[in-house]
Amino acid sequence: MIEKQEIDLEKTVLIGVITQNQDEEKSNEYLDELEFLTYTAGGEVIKRFTQKMAIPNPKTFIGTGKMEEVANFVKENEIGTVIFDDELSPAQERNISKILNCKILDRTNLILDIFAQRAQTSYARTQVELAQCEYLLPRLKGMWTHLERQKGGIGMRGPGETEIETDRRIVRDKIALLKAKIKTIDKQQAVQRGNRGKMVRVALVGYTNVGKSTLMNVISKSDVFAENKLFATLDTTVRKVVIGNLPFLVSDTVGFIRKLPTQLVESFKSTLDEVREADLLLHVVDISHSNFEEHIESVNQILDEIDSKDKPTIMVFNKIDAYEPEPYDEDDLIVERTKANFTIEEWKKTWMSRLDGNALFISALNKENIEDFRKRVYEEVREIHVTRFPYNHFLYPDVEDLE
Repeated sequence: MIEKQEIDLEKTVLIGVITQNQDEEKSNEYLDELEFLTYTAGGEVIKRFTQKMAIPNPKTFIGTGKMEEVANFVKENEIGTVIFDDELSPAQERNISKILNCKILDRTNLILDIFAQRAQTSYARTQVELAQCEYLLPRLKGMWTHLERQKGGIGMRGPGETEIETDRRIVRDKIALLKAKIKTIDKQQAVQRGNRGKMVRVALVGYTNVGKSTLMNVISKSDVFAENKLFATLDTTVRKVVIGNLPFLVSDTVGFIRKLPTQLVESFKSTLDEVREADLLLHVVDISHSNFEEHIESVNQILDEIDSKDKPTIMVFNKIDAYEPEPYDEDDLIVERTKANFTIEEWKKTWMSRLDGNALFISALNKENIEDFRKRVYEEVREIHVTRFPYNHFLYPDVEDLE
């Protein structure tokens, strides 16, 4: 059975560039992420190609010589799909497709495909479809290149343009229809949120695949789908949680990613209403990732876009069980690389713990330091709750009195 799944994986090639704004290390890191995205979508990466350029080629993204090298490899190895790390213009996509004669995707298209696979509810599917239509609209011309190759002929000159315009009108009408549908569902969800009363709302946010759903399962004792793949969660899940005797709501939201397609940010802004309306954010970070600082920055950038950056936030550094430090790092744990776990006291001595005094170190998978996490969340939620309902503060004990 496993062998069959391996055979079914689509053979792919990845292409990236090294520029003044993106050095070799950064390019390799983006390609690592692109490879994980490809695996998530059901592909197998056979080879990577990179090229140093001042700026990407406006016609074919990469240079003529490198493109020829890619074309030969694609032909010799029967590659079905070539994926570019940056978004291609419609013209670039058409030109590359003619040269390589195989399926051409860019990072945006790949992420849209994963979202389409992962969307479970009608709402998520509608949002993904809207993003796909907005991405497709300027690229329709490339889908009618078979008419250009006919070199004219009876009935071929006019109808070709007519077909393109007809399809554009269909897609525009579809976009308008999907936006109207999303607007209707947004109103329904606003009513649902209103019906939850004035309970304190906590939202889990963070980069994709940092363990938000696993943490959600631990604190809410629920069974939210969690998997070691990018974008395992698309649909926002809301659960009622009680710590001590204090009830509040926790929502698990879609993960963020660098170079997140504009179409997705726009179409999923309504889903992120759970974040926008939250009283407290738990910013979950995968501390075992070599570039978690950049992940933090990417998440903060998107939070800023949805006017949620200044909300009360607890930084939750997850996966401490998988962390491997660089040896003799002066700004971090001053130890040699080892498989042994660090104590919580050691974590508290790192620079991460000094982030506004609002950092926690846990392993959601192994439930390590979860009790401290629960107490800290209780403390923050209680403070918000007491501010909102000052007359019943005596119902909820201070965190020191929790058993």
